[in-house]
Amino acid sequence: MKKRFLLAAVLAAAPFAASATDNGQSYTYIEGGYNQLRIDHDDELLGDFDADGAYLRGSFGISPSIYLFGAYAQGEDNDTVGVDLGANGQFDVKVDDELTTTEFGVGFHSAMGERVDFIGELAYFRMEEDFKVSSEGESESESWHANGGRASVGLRGGSERAEGWIKLGYLDASDFSGNFVGNLGGQFKFNRTWGLVGEVEVFDDLSRYMVGVRASF
Repeated sequence: MKKRFLLAAVLAAAPFAASATDNGQSYTYIEGGYNQLRIDHDDELLGDFDADGAYLRGSFGISPSIYLFGAYAQGEDNDTVGVDLGANGQFDVKVDDELTTTEFGVGFHSAMGERVDFIGELAYFRMEEDFKVSSEGESESESWHANGGRASVGLRGGSERAEGWIKLGYLDASDFSGNFVGNLGGQFKFNRTWGLVGEVEVFDDLSRYMVGVRASF
């Protein structure tokens, strides 16, 4: 389960980008909003994992084609699981799980057409997990963290009012083998500064949904 949590947390990073290019896309911005992580478990006892929380991320262009980015995301899942003891009855177990992720990296973008950019990113990430199980007045807690890296490539393009992006990434860390992840997102622009952003990220039986507001500069 922890390996899946780690993979999901890393997904929070994509995509980021720097100051406005010739096609009008800004690669300097700050963004924040709501995110949900969902994992479809085969375990009938635990059920599906749904962690709700907030995220904050930003990007800053340091040259016409290079940008730096960073992200912070947090999510919590609180469930009560009934354990059937057969003839001895049933008792409830409360499970509290909190995930916190941070990431920073560098990105590159280059125009491929009038309104389409190629983007590539390299990033370092860290995830921390606090897990607590309580039952009948007793509780047990555990903390865990992991570090890793991500490499992604993709396309970003659109118009002055709306844009979209698609990315394919590869992520790796000491606690799991490298795996591919996919990202699809878009932004509706109210004006040159403000926009509404939505993203979906998928890996195997794991998915992450994000809705936020972006201020571009």
